[in-house]
Amino acid sequence: MRPGLSVAALLALALAAPSLAWAQETPETRVEDIVVLGTPLREQVETFADTVISPPHGRGPARWSARSGICVGVVNLQREAAQAMADRVSEVALDLGLPIGEPGCSPNVLIIATDDAPALTAALVERSPNAFRPPYSGSSRSRLQLRRFIESDAPVRWWHVSLPINSETGGIAVRIPGYPPPQTRAAASRLTTLIQNDLKRAYVIIDIGQVEDISFQQLADYVAMVAFAQIDPDADLSGFPTILNVFDNPTIAFGLTDWDQSYLGSLYGAELNQSNPNAQSGAVAALMFRERRRAEDDIEAELDDAEAE
Repeated sequence: MRPGLSVAALLALALAAPSLAWAQETPETRVEDIVVLGTPLREQVETFADTVISPPHGRGPARWSARSGICVGVVNLQREAAQAMADRVSEVALDLGLPIGEPGCSPNVLIIATDDAPALTAALVERSPNAFRPPYSGSSRSRLQLRRFIESDAPVRWWHVSLPINSETGGIAVRIPGYPPPQTRAAASRLTTLIQNDLKRAYVIIDIGQVEDISFQQLADYVAMVAFAQIDPDADLSGFPTILNVFDNPTIAFGLTDWDQSYLGSLYGAELNQSNPNAQSGAVAALMFRERRRAEDDIEAELDDAEAE
């Protein structure tokens, strides 16, 4: 699906790469969630939340805003596969309370399939460097991390662009060359801030030759996970029940796990008004812990009811 194109016509349709098919399908399987045994739930959640997230230096976690919503563009898959990918990513966005753009919207989640991801990525960054690292503070990760993004050998790679925003007015809260100075005021407390970090664009590049061992559903859910959160591509998440481990273990899950959905729901549900970026990550972990504890309590209650019968 290529709604409205733009963003330099989806970066010139991924440099006019030929369309790729998706012929492989894997039987639907789901393995029960398994977390590191013997570790208290709170510690599990805090470790996961601290490990998985990777915002720009000095910034708290960014998320998509309901003000702008989501518009998904998929390039270089055949029409049916592209539509299915866009539909699934949009479905996850709706589950997070994010509105989906109308037909003709300009894509801000760009999903590109290719058979030579390093070459394509290098060409895209060379062609539009400011699209990947805009010239303002808090826009993206470092130049070194951008180089690692280009040179990665991962089956899927991703890059986010964010923008500091005044949460009250929706106005830009950082100085950008060529724009008027930002109009901001401090929050009432030294512990809180009016500045939040909104995701503005996500690039997800799929190396089609490396995803043959997983199903389309697994791939689409993996793409959704990395599109809606600033996931650290180098994070060691072994032992956690997440779709992010699917390339190491294709039987880990058929799609987003309860753990993944809990993390995303907490990221989008937490109040991120803390001045300290680490405290914002802590707020996400705290909400996720409460949600996972409720889920465990519900399971235990169901087991008790079953035993009583």
